[in-house]
Amino acid sequence: MKEVILDVELRTMGSKGSLASLRKDGKVPAVFYGKDIKPESIAVNSKTFVSIIETNGANVIIDLNFKDGKKAAIVKSLQRDILTQNPIHIDFRSISLEDKVEVFVPIHIDGVASGVKNFGGVMEFIVREVKVSALPKDIPQKVSIDVSALGIGDRITIADLPEINGVQYVQDTSTLIVHIVSVSVEEEKPVAAAEGTEAAQPEVISKGKKDKEGEEGTATPATGGVKK
Repeated sequence: MKEVILDVELRTMGSKGSLASLRKDGKVPAVFYGKDIKPESIAVNSKTFVSIIETNGANVIIDLNFKDGKKAAIVKSLQRDILTQNPIHIDFRSISLEDKVEVFVPIHIDGVASGVKNFGGVMEFIVREVKVSALPKDIPQKVSIDVSALGIGDRITIADLPEINGVQYVQDTSTLIVHIVSVSVEEEKPVAAAEGTEAAQPEVISKGKKDKEGEEGTATPATGGVKK
């Protein structure tokens, strides 16, 4: 297991202004806590932290380098700026390398589903991470699934995920991850006539002779309009 070290400095709880100043200096406010450990307010270098996460994944074990020694931790919670996506606060949880922990691991899609590629279907990616239990050294960066064989109507659930040595999935096995659905195209329907209004009738022009005067049912002269 590769050792990943991140220097930390202690900080005092401050105002929003002091936190903003800290971030302006390229640092991220954070908290370190754990079982039987009093929470400590700390700060870490933003660029170094981002580089660690991008290189090793969100569940990497980080040795926080305090003045009195290193303390193993994982990132329990990470808050990002909604616009820049830069980290603005981190929760580090102390861990023991001998005890299992429960964390969420991202799910990675491999391939293009046959139902999408050959039959015009759509793949719906429902659940993008799965909760696992494992020793810190066994936590995978991601769980990959191959969807290339999936046809219309096929699906993958937690029960279908690949077995990984030392890793246990702790979510409901029936949880849907991805499925392939067909795209139905409805025919364009004519606009219905307004309620209470009769549909227009074809124009009828009277070409016959007028009935004799005085006979019942005298024909109406042709006007070029619609005969009612």
